[in-house]
Amino acid sequence: MGRKRNRKPLLENIEIVKLAAEGKAIAKVDEKVVFVTNVIPGDVVDVQVTKKRKSYMEGHPVVFHKYSDLRVDAFCEHFGVCGGCKWQNLPYEEQLNFKQQEVLDNLSRIGKIDLPEANPILPSAKTEFYRNKLEFTFSNKRYLTFDEINSDADIARTPALGFHVPRLFDKVVDINKCHLQAEPSNAIRLAIKEYAFANDLRFFDIRAQEGFLRTLVIRTSTTGDIMVIVVFYHEDVEKREGLMAHLAEKFPEISSLMYIINEKANDSITDQEVILYKGEDHIFEQMEDLRFKIGPKSFYQTNSEQAYELYSKTREFANIQKDEIVYDLYTGTGTIANFVARQAKKVIGIEYVPEAIEDAKLNSEINGIDNTVFFAGDMKNVLNVDFIAEHGHPDMMIVDPPRAGMHADVVETILQAAPNRIVYVSCNSATQARDLQMMDHAYKVTKVQAVDMFPHTHHVENIVLMEKR
Repeated sequence: MGRKRNRKPLLENIEIVKLAAEGKAIAKVDEKVVFVTNVIPGDVVDVQVTKKRKSYMEGHPVVFHKYSDLRVDAFCEHFGVCGGCKWQNLPYEEQLNFKQQEVLDNLSRIGKIDLPEANPILPSAKTEFYRNKLEFTFSNKRYLTFDEINSDADIARTPALGFHVPRLFDKVVDINKCHLQAEPSNAIRLAIKEYAFANDLRFFDIRAQEGFLRTLVIRTSTTGDIMVIVVFYHEDVEKREGLMAHLAEKFPEISSLMYIINEKANDSITDQEVILYKGEDHIFEQMEDLRFKIGPKSFYQTNSEQAYELYSKTREFANIQKDEIVYDLYTGTGTIANFVARQAKKVIGIEYVPEAIEDAKLNSEINGIDNTVFFAGDMKNVLNVDFIAEHGHPDMMIVDPPRAGMHADVVETILQAAPNRIVYVSCNSATQARDLQMMDHAYKVTKVQAVDMFPHTHHVENIVLMEKR
């Protein structure tokens, strides 16, 4: 006799009580926490459980009995399908309240540290069209929604140019209008699609690894520069030239038009040659009187205007004096290091990615900054006692690590270096809290400032000032 299948229950008439991490929300059933997707507090739903564990369950709504009074209409026609901007149905003020609370909960619950009264979260002035970079994927078969599949209509699987469906590597949602990047972003994408249809350019088949058009990257900047990179799967001079010439003619405002021939199995372009078709091989971003050169592979905070607010607050917390040596760990392309350099005696930036360090040096040069030095390598290997002896004792440190936070060895070296002040910028307050706990015996948290960089998503940045006890 076959084993009895462990049926996943359907939970009926469940009220959603609060928001949780990663864009999910929480209900409680018989003292057990249920994490539910695509709902907000106040919704009453039937939940189909998809994962059942001893202490919690996960699921998605199948019937809405009551919609929350908090709900607002989503402004994007692709809401709920493309997987981005999950909180469009939640008023921006509520999003901010949750993000602020999440940061404080993580710092106190995970960090178990004494906190000062936190500053109110800094909202983003723009809640639409705030991103400076988007990457789109070509697919020979567009993703069909459940409603389309279940309808009686004969729906064609036309090609798509849009975003990957979350957790489905081979499914791409065809995007008509995206509210994340200002024009001419949508116009450029739609023009490419229209030209491809008219000239029979084949969209990529992700599973079969065949086709011609692969991905599209559009970067814009506050200076008005526009960079477009078209990625092809193989070379076809006539077809490629036709498309690139069409783009150059239709959008003369594109200041950097490039392409890549990527014959690899994956979409990453970090190891690919980028070929300039027209214009410059870079664009510029501006912050105060500083200019930052951005190449096709450069990292730059994707919300330019809010990045300025983030860095301004970081500089304010740092309160750097003219005779102080500053270490900027995880410096990236040196944006923060260059942004604070004029206040300092010297700034030393360390970053894992060698190409980013080259950008950082270049940005210092462009802006006539001569008191920065940059080093590439793994933080826990580069930053050691000998390095500090050679380059000077840090009076203050700025750290801005990736989501995983800092390696324990790095924390140990920071404690040995014993700067007077540390400003810790984080995109993940849970790992930030863990790191703060490791330093709590030596440093007291004296300021906390959450910054919303990504409206309508659950992501939030947080800045903490730590001072030596």
